[in-house]
Amino acid sequence: MISKVLSLPVAAPFAADAMLAFLTTHTVPGVEHVRDRTYYRALRLRHGAATIALTLPAQGEPADVRAAVRLDDPADLDAAIDAVNRLLDLNSDPVRIDSALAADPTLTGSVESTPGLRVPGAADGPEMLIRAMLGQQVSVAGAQTAAARLTLAADQRLSVRDGELTHLFPSPAAIAALGPTAIAGPRRRAQAIVDAAAAIADGSLVVDAHRSTAELTADLVSRPGIGPWTAGYVAMRLLADPDVLLTSDLVIRGGAALLGLPTGPAELTRYGVRWSPFRSYAGMHLWRVALADAARRRAEAARSKHDARMNPPVSR
Repeated sequence: MISKVLSLPVAAPFAADAMLAFLTTHTVPGVEHVRDRTYYRALRLRHGAATIALTLPAQGEPADVRAAVRLDDPADLDAAIDAVNRLLDLNSDPVRIDSALAADPTLTGSVESTPGLRVPGAADGPEMLIRAMLGQQVSVAGAQTAAARLTLAADQRLSVRDGELTHLFPSPAAIAALGPTAIAGPRRRAQAIVDAAAAIADGSLVVDAHRSTAELTADLVSRPGIGPWTAGYVAMRLLADPDVLLTSDLVIRGGAALLGLPTGPAELTRYGVRWSPFRSYAGMHLWRVALADAARRRAEAARSKHDARMNPPVSR
């Protein structure tokens, strides 16, 4: 195993806190985790396994990302760096994107409060598809739990443990071999996941970053159990397609409502034309607005509960 430490340049502005928050809420224990400002994860590459530790800059620091990479085979170094660039969306043009989106008054405030918002990408195509399917119609926490159980069931351990990183996310062949009983949730969805994994394993379904959005989404939606939301989500994150607006997503529609935008999928699709070719980034702003409002409501509820506990009604 070899180790490399690199400094990866990032075009400013870079909303590193938003990226860390997203990665933190989507981690699969054993495969990835976040501590302080560093994201750790295990990767399956062509010649072997790798682990990466990505330290994101704090506000006011240079925008570079420090990447510590450990590789089974040095031939995988370029592939590991490419995965990092895709994962953190480091090749985007934040000034151009922010300028285009801020031209719409409904997004101006969000762009000004979170400049340089990126679209979190995907380090591995098959993993992205399986995780997206596990997340269909469940909470983020529910999807995390299902992915963690699947990882433990497949038990594809790293040959050398790296801190809290112990496992690779299950390969398509391993998921297909486990069968649907190893996958939490409705049996029909579990079978669809196993069938997709088997198709990837035998080469009849190709899910990688080199495909076009039109071709990949057509292949995905033709399969049982994969709808437009899943196909669009995979295209947005894996292919780094900047122009995917997931108008059926309930969180995005919630963010749209908070900004006074249309919330019906068809109406929001029509409105979102003005954000092209950066509708993926507009969707991330709508997500952020909705999640920030949910966090505010939780904080208010917690304060109210605390106040009620500290100031109980006086009986007479």
